[in-house]
Amino acid sequence: MTLLSPEKIIEYLPCLFETNLKGQVDIFKKLEKILIFDEGFIYFANPDSLQLKYSYKKRSEYNIDSIYNIDKQIKDFIFKKEGKILSQSKLINLLNLDNLNHKSYIVSKLSIKSTVFGIIILSKKEPEFYKKDDLDALNSAASIFSYILKDQELSNVFKIQLKALKDGIVEKNNAYKTIKEQNEKILEADKVKNEFLANISHELRTPLNSILGFADILSTQIYGKLNDKQSEYINDIKASGTHLLGMINEVLDMSKIEANAMKLVKSRFWISRAVNEVKNILMPLAIKKRISLNADIDNDFEVFADYQKIQQILYNLVSNAIKYSPENDIVDIAVLCNNECFRIAVHDNGIGIDPKYHGKIFAKFVQLDNAYTKKESSTGLGLTITKELAELHGGKVSIISEVNNGSTFIVEIPF
Repeated sequence: MTLLSPEKIIEYLPCLFETNLKGQVDIFKKLEKILIFDEGFIYFANPDSLQLKYSYKKRSEYNIDSIYNIDKQIKDFIFKKEGKILSQSKLINLLNLDNLNHKSYIVSKLSIKSTVFGIIILSKKEPEFYKKDDLDALNSAASIFSYILKDQELSNVFKIQLKALKDGIVEKNNAYKTIKEQNEKILEADKVKNEFLANISHELRTPLNSILGFADILSTQIYGKLNDKQSEYINDIKASGTHLLGMINEVLDMSKIEANAMKLVKSRFWISRAVNEVKNILMPLAIKKRISLNADIDNDFEVFADYQKIQQILYNLVSNAIKYSPENDIVDIAVLCNNECFRIAVHDNGIGIDPKYHGKIFAKFVQLDNAYTKKESSTGLGLTITKELAELHGGKVSIISEVNNGSTFIVEIPF
């Protein structure tokens, strides 16, 4: 039963748009101006189900967002057929509305531009309460409510998205702040580590240089003759001390590189001078393994580079070659030049390196895992430092090697 005549209903319909809806109660309160009903329900349609979105209840309780699966017959009714006056139906049973013990129902579709997105149901406990005029009035109101509900839903979605965006921005900013703080702590810890390594390396080098210096003096025998055993022990001290000094230098150089404190001090010098000095420094290690160091210099030439850094490159490559060569073998040092660069190549006949590891061996602390290398102590920094020093000069380092066929490390430095 309608409360207004058809003419009054038409006059009242524009009033539905006058205020923004704040919730479902507004819809049903507006409907109460037109129709008489005990309870009202609004369901949104999904492809295979109905979801309760709003309810106006006086005696019963319903869970908002409850889902009700629907079959083909109900789909046809919702999406194809017109609104109906229902006394009892499969739809009412499905939605548990029969628990109301109401006898009269009217159902109208919620749609925009012929696209159905839900239904609205009103009920009364009296039988045969609703007439065609009631259904017409509900259909007219539903056409307006469809737009209002869609606007309301979109507004809710936008609010949710806006809140999520705000929360995301706050969370992102907090994450950035945390990462920044952690990075600062890491950088500070790294700085402390590098300073410690630099200081301890300096402290270790001073007494070690004294040990090597005294071993050199004793080996000259200017303070008295040495027997064969004493000479052997002196050479062992020099070899072990030289090896240890190299490891300390590697740690010190790496800490400088990481702190961007490694600078080039260039000068002009003959390349043969750097090669011969490195040979003399490493000779005790070579003698200990009965390895010959052969140097082949292509018509000795002058270069403009950092003398100590070139020495360090030679030292790292030659000491590695000695370390991984079998006893009674040969290490070759070849130095060539052209108009653009000079090239240092160090070759050994040692264990070799599988090509799949060629890209990894220049990374920090990388040591190949095999039975032979486990016998040799190393920081795993020598090749990393060699690569960094070569690149500091604008050059590069490469390798030619296969397992059990020796290795050739090549450093190219532009003039």
